[in-house]
Amino acid sequence: MSRKVKAPRRRPGGHHEEEHQNHERWLVTYADMITLLMVLFIVMFSMSAVDTKKFSELASALAVSFGAGHSTLLSGMASPIEGQDKDMTVMPKDPGADPNLKGELARNMTIQPDTAEDKRDRAKGTEDARAAEREVDNLREVQRKITAALEAKRLQDSVQFHIDERGLVVTVVTSAVVFAGDRADLLAAGRDIVDAIAPTLRKLPNRIQVDGHTNQLPVPTVNYPSAWELSTARASAVVRRLAGDGLARRRLSAAGYADTRPLVDPNDARSVIMNRRVDVVVLSTLPSDQAALLPSVAG
Repeated sequence: MSRKVKAPRRRPGGHHEEEHQNHERWLVTYADMITLLMVLFIVMFSMSAVDTKKFSELASALAVSFGAGHSTLLSGMASPIEGQDKDMTVMPKDPGADPNLKGELARNMTIQPDTAEDKRDRAKGTEDARAAEREVDNLREVQRKITAALEAKRLQDSVQFHIDERGLVVTVVTSAVVFAGDRADLLAAGRDIVDAIAPTLRKLPNRIQVDGHTNQLPVPTVNYPSAWELSTARASAVVRRLAGDGLARRRLSAAGYADTRPLVDPNDARSVIMNRRVDVVVLSTLPSDQAALLPSVAG
């Protein structure tokens, strides 16, 4: 028995009807893949530190989008970083080591756990900052007490304060009411200033350093060989007065800097007065690495 072969249908005009084929369907899949890869690269590039939970969720979601179930997201990476330390940093590999890695951000990313030394450094940095903050609070309290004592004698305008890496600096501008020209003997107003701040300093455990400074004017000295001796003599005069007010001598020191450490730019009109000064420094008790943070903490 022979089978009847169905003749192909003819379109009007005598032409056979052909089945239409869509040869561009692959573009849809390709576009979806490119879009997902772009999103993956942007997310990986924007992350400077990995949150384990969120990264795992992202890995699973993208894997499902690619039709891979819950398989590993990136080739060569442990799936999906379970059991890793929470403190991790994303570090790029050297693309020059393998040409195949160049331009492929997802494969360039490797996860390196922070070492114990890194964690100690961060903890130490936080500890140092806290110590500096406490020290600044202590120095501000000293400043408050000194200011109150000076206000009681209406001498607060003769003193300025700032905090540097040494500690609290109490600047006494050595105008004519403190020292006479080319002289290192404290005048009555100068003695009142020193006597006003001495009770607060006497109660502190800190060492006290007194620095003498002159201005930049090239005025020849008569009573001293140079501005070095004059600035040192003025600092020594303040130290002697503080010792007489009851401060232990072992806590005190004096230094002279002439015009080498100006408070105000020598081109400033105020420099003639402001740079001619004595600094009473309440030295910080912190180690040097912590004391270096004092200016930034004090603002």
